[in-house]
Amino acid sequence: MAPLMLLDTASLYFRAYYGIPPESMTAPDGTPVNAVRGLLDMIARLVRARHPAALVACMDADWRPAFRVAAIPSYKAHRANPDGTEQVPDALSAQIPLIIEVLAACGVAMAAADGYEADDVIGTLAARADGPVEVVTGDRDLFQLVDDARGVSVQYTARGIGRLEQIDEAAVTARYAIPSRGYAAFAALRGDPSDGLPGVPGVGEKTAAALVRVFGSVEGMLAAIDAGHGGWPAGSRAKLVAARPYLEAAVPVVRVATDAPIPDIDGSLPVRPPDPAALAALDARWDLGSSLGRMLSALATRPA
Repeated sequence: MAPLMLLDTASLYFRAYYGIPPESMTAPDGTPVNAVRGLLDMIARLVRARHPAALVACMDADWRPAFRVAAIPSYKAHRANPDGTEQVPDALSAQIPLIIEVLAACGVAMAAADGYEADDVIGTLAARADGPVEVVTGDRDLFQLVDDARGVSVQYTARGIGRLEQIDEAAVTARYAIPSRGYAAFAALRGDPSDGLPGVPGVGEKTAAALVRVFGSVEGMLAAIDAGHGGWPAGSRAKLVAARPYLEAAVPVVRVATDAPIPDIDGSLPVRPPDPAALAALDARWDLGSSLGRMLSALATRPA
């Protein structure tokens, strides 16, 4: 059965922007379009390589949701401008509205939810799916969604679209010595500087993995503390007791939501653009050229 493909769209267009010098790919007026064209090429390559039955480009309606900041104020704080917006290069920021316009004109389904990140949109759509799901991302936080029984895997882009790593449960265990369902707890314990998560002082990857293997989740660890259970890796119990307020706050921060308010979405691949005139105008203005043609051709090819 061909899968539903869920794109972590921002992850992909950031990769496209930094992978292609902005000055090397511009519109007739000199505006950079490297992220737009790079994303279109990525989608074309993914569709041709993976043959999805449906595809949804998942978006951040809120890159730093209030419920996560309320729990841990440092969440992504180092990446925020004084006005609360995300630090994004001007040459990329100008392309994001165009990316949305082009995908809409091509008929690519998009999804977002007020107050939620793209990760939560992906988690919600993956939870709803009644068939296999492939999540395309460079974000390890989404490893927590991997579920062999439900056919949910991650196509990990760390080495590029041409060298995707398929992450299934065995791959998560090989990397971190934990089951995929324990990845959120592992991340909370270890911390993640890129997201402003401090982690538990004195708990590194090995101890975090050992705790996850023994107790499964942060809730399980806290319940074991309250019950006076043993089985703690050396010295770890006292560290978790001291860090309890952080751990209780971290759970909704690291756990991907699976109940974001998203309407039902038809992600069927468009055989033809729903608005050819709008797409032609966008192409003429921004010179999307061969990148647009490759994506349209890939989308029009039915999965086997």
